Amino acid sequence: MLETLTIRTQRTTASRLEHLDPDHIEFGKIFSDHMFAVDYRDGEWQTPQIVPYGDMAVSPANSALHYGQAIFEGMKAYKNAEGHIALFRPTDNLHRLNASAERMCMPPLPEELFMQGLTQLIRLDAAWVPNTPGSALYIRPFMFATDGFIGVRPSESYRFIIFTCPVGLYYNKPLRVRFEETYVRSAEGGAGFAKNAGNYGAAMYPTKLAQQEGFHQLIWTDASEHRYVEESGTMNAVFIIDGKIITPALSTSILDGITRRSILQLARDWGLTVEERKVSATEIMAAQAAGTLQEAFGVGTAATIAPIAVIGYQGHEYELPTPGPDSFAQRMGAALNAIRTGTAPDEHGWMVEV
Repeated sequence: MLETLTIRTQRTTASRLEHLDPDHIEFGKIFSDHMFAVDYRDGEWQTPQIVPYGDMAVSPANSALHYGQAIFEGMKAYKNAEGHIALFRPTDNLHRLNASAERMCMPPLPEELFMQGLTQLIRLDAAWVPNTPGSALYIRPFMFATDGFIGVRPSESYRFIIFTCPVGLYYNKPLRVRFEETYVRSAEGGAGFAKNAGNYGAAMYPTKLAQQEGFHQLIWTDASEHRYVEESGTMNAVFIIDGKIITPALSTSILDGITRRSILQLARDWGLTVEERKVSATEIMAAQAAGTLQEAFGVGTAATIAPIAVIGYQGHEYELPTPGPDSFAQRMGAALNAIRTGTAPDEHGWMVEV
């Protein structure tokens, strides 16, 4: 049983809930009324609080701005038909946050601090959790260094914050992607497995180049040979070849996606063959040419499952089969949604009611 924490709460006097249109939610543009915040200094976490969402002051010498000590998570809360709200695998997000923190020389967050701050925040902003099809409350926990110091060393103080925003679908149509064979997202031994801010900042330029060519995202390849699939944009990549679910094995350059874990678990529950291994661009394209590449998609918290319609490879574009209602991606998306909204049994104990 987690120790009950006292969290100082300051309610907003000017709710923005009236500006929310549940039928027209643009991803990441409107934020809920409150945020959870706690500072770390003198070797320990200070008194946590929930305050109105808003700007905050930082020193121009803030070391996160100069040296990149910043990490984050992405997770969601869902509302079922009875109006009950539940979080999807929140302790998995905490464990990954703490793995990122260790890699970036930041303090770990105690479970009771994370879970109680999170649940009290969601309860306070419960009216912000949408229940229209495909919608959810996106949750962004993050931590950053707060020392005002110019010097390359780990900060001695940090701030941890959770804010939320109602969201709809991240992608509303199948994706056009291409293999990236010049630029690198992450290398073995780097911080690719961590959700640190620098991973995403460095990915923007090659992604922009691909978007100028008419693609939505990239399929990143390994740093040493540019042969093996790593991730697809900000998602894990999954392929179905000849009835087998194939995805790159985890490594220090690949994020351990919680949606990825969930999909592989359900696929195994369904008795399907799952292979976590190296998968090359040439293998993917050979399967496409042979007609055995049945589906390809990205998986992640924001997108859940994003089918891939076109793959670009070495200057050519290749169309993939259009996934029908019986496709793995469609069935898996429906199965996950049913678990999250309480219309199917939660056999793995993934949902935590708030």
